Amino acid sequence: MTAMNIKDKKIGWVGTGVMGRWMASHILDAGYSLFVYSRTKDKALPLLEKGALWCETPAETAAAADIIFTIVGYPKDVEEVYFSENGILSAASPGKIFVDMTTTKPSLAQRIDAAARETGCEALDAPVSGGDVGAREARLTIMAGGENDIFNQILPLFQAMGKNIVYQGKAGSGQHTKMCNQITIAGTMIGMCEALLYGYKAGLDIQVLIDTISGGAAGCWSLDNYAPRIIAGNFAPGFYVEHFIKDMAIALEEAAAMELSLPGLALVHQLYVALKASGHGKSGTQSLILALDQLSGGNTIRK
Repeated sequence: MTAMNIKDKKIGWVGTGVMGRWMASHILDAGYSLFVYSRTKDKALPLLEKGALWCETPAETAAAADIIFTIVGYPKDVEEVYFSENGILSAASPGKIFVDMTTTKPSLAQRIDAAARETGCEALDAPVSGGDVGAREARLTIMAGGENDIFNQILPLFQAMGKNIVYQGKAGSGQHTKMCNQITIAGTMIGMCEALLYGYKAGLDIQVLIDTISGGAAGCWSLDNYAPRIIAGNFAPGFYVEHFIKDMAIALEEAAAMELSLPGLALVHQLYVALKASGHGKSGTQSLILALDQLSGGNTIRK
């Protein structure tokens, strides 16, 4: 298969959550045939209305398609989607390509790669960054691990979903890169939230503050995309708190295995755990400011 004939390939898609539904929609818009499965069929309705075909199980999706994408919640969900009785690998046949875009454990990505090879298939791990906005606007960053020639074959599909698409290396490398991404976001998120709290307490015009510092060295994606939501009191998820906790836990686990200390990440992880315990597991990651506000006695931000 080459980029010249990839348009003839049938695409499978497993997972139509906050980001997956938009990513799959871009595949449809690019003219590909799409077979879709989601644990909750209602979440797939926008895709079905656009012409996607429904499948009852991940295995049925894999049987119908040549290239199968997955983006689900947790490592346990990835394991179920690939390795269960009705999982993708149960319907594997030589020549299929599996692309897991979930943020998950590098070791699990390597396990999927090995299992795919045993059936004559190929696999990529290709987690993404950019949140719901990046998914909706097809400008995600995609970090891919696996065989370089397989990455090049899949590239036209990645280009339908993202703008910054980079091959990282062998199986698991995409997931390791995503861990670096999440570590960086954890640091910028707490910095942004603390800056806004400081600005509120000092009586500054927060919009003017954001406009000013975003044009200098403090400028970052979180400030551009999440600070306006905080000002508006919008804590709806672009990315769930509970999913970010999962990602940080993976990064801390991998760091421990490498005998690497990441105290900044450990602190932010604990703050998010406390935020989830207060009932915000399904809120957006920008709601970290609520936990920090409580540490300062509450009622600092203008909700």
